[in-house]
Amino acid sequence: MTAPRTPLLVVGDALLDHDLCGRADRLAPDAPVPVVHGTRRSSRPGGAALAACLAAADGRPVTLVTALGDDESSAALRDLLAGRVELVELPLDGELSSKTRVLAGDRPLLRLDDGEGRAREATARARTAVAGADAVLVADYGRGTADVLGESLAQAAARAPVVWDPHLRGGPPVPGVRLCTPSAQEARLLAQRAGQDAESGDDAGLRTAARDARALVRAWRAHAVAVTLGERGALLSHGETPLLVPTPAGVAGDPCGAGDRFAAAAAALLADGALTEAAVQGAVHAATRYVAEGGARAATAPEPHHEPAAGPDPAGDRDPTADARRTAARVRAAGGTVVAAGGCFDLLHAGHVALLQAARRAGDCLVVCVNSDASVRRRKGDGRPLVPVADRVRVLRALECVDAVAVFDEDTPERVLAELRPHLWAKGGDYARTRLPEQPLVESWGGQVLLLPYLDGRSTTGLARRAAQAPAPAGGPAR
Repeated sequence: MTAPRTPLLVVGDALLDHDLCGRADRLAPDAPVPVVHGTRRSSRPGGAALAACLAAADGRPVTLVTALGDDESSAALRDLLAGRVELVELPLDGELSSKTRVLAGDRPLLRLDDGEGRAREATARARTAVAGADAVLVADYGRGTADVLGESLAQAAARAPVVWDPHLRGGPPVPGVRLCTPSAQEARLLAQRAGQDAESGDDAGLRTAARDARALVRAWRAHAVAVTLGERGALLSHGETPLLVPTPAGVAGDPCGAGDRFAAAAAALLADGALTEAAVQGAVHAATRYVAEGGARAATAPEPHHEPAAGPDPAGDRDPTADARRTAARVRAAGGTVVAAGGCFDLLHAGHVALLQAARRAGDCLVVCVNSDASVRRRKGDGRPLVPVADRVRVLRALECVDAVAVFDEDTPERVLAELRPHLWAKGGDYARTRLPEQPLVESWGGQVLLLPYLDGRSTTGLARRAAQAPAPAGGPAR
């Protein structure tokens, strides 16, 4: 049975986002600008509304407090949010803000912004929602929602985890926030605004980010600040020595909304009881996967979204194989490369890790196909596995290079491979002279079997044998 997830309240400024996607292969004859043709238009929730939908995508109950009006964009956003989140509306002065991106492939060429509406005032229902929240994510886009609910949010921060995603147009977070999540550029400018002197050099460097985060912890009286660094991950500071949380792998893709994905994942993990360090690690992993799977456009449909294991296991009792199928489908739909690797992974060792790291670098996501306990027993004997499948899955999912895990009961993984349809099936180099039984299947949909170097001298059987032969400690029997 699936473990219940702590409800999350998202407070912030909703936007309506549009994408015009087409092809650009020539310049206009009357000006040096690209001609975009074959355009397709799509609309999706943006700003705090995107953060709320991302938080709700794994089945978590989410309530969104935001300002909406009587304009056409507000009506369109209500339709997009219907059935996905509970909506608590504040009155809006003006028209809802919207932005339209013109893209050639995945490359943005132009952005058009419309609407300057702002939240007018708080309502009794909104204050009640904040007062009763178990956890809060504030997605501040500088349109007044956080400002009109400032007093209620300050009271919430004194009793529950609050994550605050700031904006240069917005005010400072309320005191006592558990985690603030500015980007490196935002942290630099907000730190200067808070009174820190600018320093010459690389403003995107770790030294600058650490100094800015430390200054913001003190200026905002926050428990912690995590400065997001794009492809480099995030830098977490409690005001002293910072913790760098790197991305699990380099990915290319549309980063629009990655900051919302980071903040939503961190808030969800904190809501479920994770430590701040574990929540930031999970958020980095989630944001990396989000970009690899196609970003905001791939996240538009309200389907379940997988988060990595960090702190309390976000998967709970959920079926890891179903998560793996969804992950592979999203990456494939976004034009990415799905890599799969398989094995028993009983007593995970350095050879396994090296193989999985190399496999992940070959594509945009890595799904590990792992033998069930019954399958391992048939292959290895009654004494195996040494580690039950639930623990093996959890350990594999905790690796930064692993995006999802699928479990199969058969002796070979053909069935699960047919469901995943990976572009690459990675195996260790010790299979170099063997034709794998699953090779014809993988090649039937245009996939490729890929051999990767294997670290010599690493073996689960060898580890188990050495452990069994280890001498008993002096003064007592072996335990």
